[in-house]
Amino acid sequence: MTAVERNPATTDVRGSGVGPGPDSGPDRDHGLAPWAVVDCWNITRRTLTHYQRQPVAIVWQLGFPILSLLLYGYVFGSAMKVPGGGDYREFLMPGMFAMTMAMGFMNTAVAVVTDASKGVVDRFRSMPMAPTAFASGRGAADLVVSAAELTILAGTALLIGWRADGGVLGALGAFGLLLLLRFSLIWVGVWLGLLVPTPEAAGGLYAVAFPLTMISSTFVSPSLMPDWLGFVAAWNPISSTATATRELFGDPVAGGGTWVEEHALLMAVVWPLVITLVFLPLAVRRFRGLSR
Repeated sequence: MTAVERNPATTDVRGSGVGPGPDSGPDRDHGLAPWAVVDCWNITRRTLTHYQRQPVAIVWQLGFPILSLLLYGYVFGSAMKVPGGGDYREFLMPGMFAMTMAMGFMNTAVAVVTDASKGVVDRFRSMPMAPTAFASGRGAADLVVSAAELTILAGTALLIGWRADGGVLGALGAFGLLLLLRFSLIWVGVWLGLLVPTPEAAGGLYAVAFPLTMISSTFVSPSLMPDWLGFVAAWNPISSTATATRELFGDPVAGGGTWVEEHALLMAVVWPLVITLVFLPLAVRRFRGLSR
């Protein structure tokens, strides 16, 4: 039996694109920060390699938001009114950006549970790898993919006439808030992916995610909804990001008189931080607590 056969920690994860890290072995102190960074990079590289080999996955993920953008912007746009005035398509675009970033956590959940069902996650756990590497590596890769998706979606919006009138700094700030929302929801996706038993069960979570994005200010102002529904929509984290990015992009803002709508910029930062502080530790704990 060779040394590689005797030490499973030095073998690759079959089909995952991740090989052994430098000096990987039973004596490696994976609690040190430099090794945690190396492990995170290995997981990130593995995930991005899969996207590189299957670019159609990004196109598929963008299919629904682009279709929704064209559907609401052109089919229903002429019938939609923005309280306070303004072009509806300009009002719609930031909401579509926010919805795309929010719905992305479902892609994360499906990818994680697919790895778990194939035994890849168990293989990671058998290696001398930092316990935070799986979640952080998956998060870093998904953030890179989300930036690419956001770029493609923004390009589509520019092609149909949308413009960011708030200046370069405003646009950069808006895109930063959108990626911050996506970053926080990545940990929700990782946690759910480690929690649900099968990819089919993860797919069923879309029944919960879809109303979450719809009951917000993505398509219409909460002030146009029934009072109780408008209250829920106004306090939806997606609404805070959508309203804040509208302000930064210089697009029409149909905010109501509630505190959370008047402080959308603040809440667009607070909500993602709270979500990250809650779900990042849950995702890491769930990964570490999986039965061997």
